[in-house]
Amino acid sequence: MTSASNVDSTEIAKFNDIASRWWDPQGEFKPLHQLNPTRLSYISDQVQGLFGKKTIDVGCGGGILAESMARAGAEVTGIDMADEALTVARLHALEAQITISYQQSTAEAFAEAQPASFDLVTCMEMLEHVPDPESVIRACAALAKPGATLVFSTLNKTWKAYALAIVAAERLLKLVPQGTHEFNKFIRPSDLMRAIENAGLELVDATGLHYNPINQSFKTGPGLDVNYFVVARKPC
Repeated sequence: MTSASNVDSTEIAKFNDIASRWWDPQGEFKPLHQLNPTRLSYISDQVQGLFGKKTIDVGCGGGILAESMARAGAEVTGIDMADEALTVARLHALEAQITISYQQSTAEAFAEAQPASFDLVTCMEMLEHVPDPESVIRACAALAKPGATLVFSTLNKTWKAYALAIVAAERLLKLVPQGTHEFNKFIRPSDLMRAIENAGLELVDATGLHYNPINQSFKTGPGLDVNYFVVARKPC
């Protein structure tokens, strides 16, 4: 599959339609704002601190994670195909006086232009929104320098994930817009890990991401049955 064909225009349209609300902590992206401190801490722990790390956030959207990594001292590039989300990301970074390079590109095209360029590659909540997630994983591997760390997150293809991410989060609690997720695009950890290894990467860690609706916070811990992280390293 070519990089141009590994884009779902319907998915891009979903995020462009609500791009202006990306930085509203009470809006459609409230779960990402609640999640971000936990994922930022997890990523930072995996690389023993973000300061000075040349980092690319694949599928950066409106820049919530990218900005937080830049604030922690990383040199951040964010890529996405949703042009309106990128416009919001650029404007927010400008207002916050944070330097981030945002570019409209697929992972595959950017990997061709800048191979083996990054100390850290993050690809968060993105793989379940593209036609060919394995192509993105291969591109992420190509973007990474030898010895670099890669962090992926996605949703497991379990009925529990369907119940919590779609029925509860979208239809009942209205935490995210209805139609944000498609169950058939969720990815089993075994399939993600196999794709990571097929891309020439070494598995480092896997952990679950769990939501507490009472205090509206996330934490990492055992159990990959809903949201989960997988960490890999590119061999030197």
